[in-house]
Amino acid sequence: MLSMLRSLLALCCSACLVLPAQAESIKVLVQSSPLAGFQFYAGRDLWDEMKAGDALVLAREPENAHDAHAVRVEWRGRKLGYLPRAENRAVASEMDRGGKVTARITRLNRHLDPWKRIRIEVYVVL
Repeated sequence: MLSMLRSLLALCCSACLVLPAQAESIKVLVQSSPLAGFQFYAGRDLWDEMKAGDALVLAREPENAHDAHAVRVEWRGRKLGYLPRAENRAVASEMDRGGKVTARITRLNRHLDPWKRIRIEVYVVL
């Protein structure tokens, strides 16, 4: 999917698409999902400090015993959880290729189900 996005961008550029001079990069939304493992990490302690729009840091964990494609999600240096296993392969592959990815919190919800507490978005920076 990411290579398709890059191809589409190249096609647009070759068709004389003009971008503003101040544009340094383009961010493409590649994933919107809940945060996996919230209940096991620092999220509960940090809940009152976090807000929608906050930047997140993604880190690969290829040696993770549970998932070779694991992508850890951190907020201000504290582990909040992971990208869901069913949805992490494309982002992990992009990171393994050296691609730049960013993420942010899009929704916080005080819900009993930990899968419904935090929603995040992941972007590939072109």
